[in-house]
Formats: sequence, C-alpha cells, structure tokens
Amino acid sequence: FSLDLAQPESKRAIEVDGPSHYLRDPTTGDAVVNGPTRFKARLLRALGWQLSHVAFFEWDDKPETERRRLLTDKLPELG
Repeated sequence: FSLDLAQPESKRAIEVDGPSHYLRDPTTGDAVVNGPTRFKARLLRALGWQLSHVAFFEWDDKPETERRRLLTDKLPELG
C-alpha cells in the first residue's frame, strides 16, 4: 500500500482522499467513499494501523491556516 502521511513505527497514517476515492449517491447527491478506498482502510485497520482521512472537499479552496487546523484536528483520531 501507499499512504499519504504515515508514521510506520507507530502505525499511524493520514490519508488525503481526492475525487477518485468517492462516488456520488444517486438519491442524495452526497459524496460517498468508494469500495476500494473502504477496503484499503479495512485492511490497514486489521493490520493494526490507525487511520484518519481528509476528503478533498474539506481541503480544496481552503486557506493555509484552515488546512493546518484541519490536520491538527485529525491528529487526536490517531490516538
């Protein structure tokens, strides 16, 4: 696997999920995580990794200060 931001010693990672990681729900129009992305996360968690995800729509068009805050807010999810 490749991971966007990883600390292998502690098995912690942040994945930045671009548009190719999502499908559009036909009834609601919401973006939903696709099968391969869910499968990768499930496998990594089964191997003991702690994961956090940043969706492109949370990141794009945000100023640097908001991007830093977003990453800082994701860190507690990693234990």
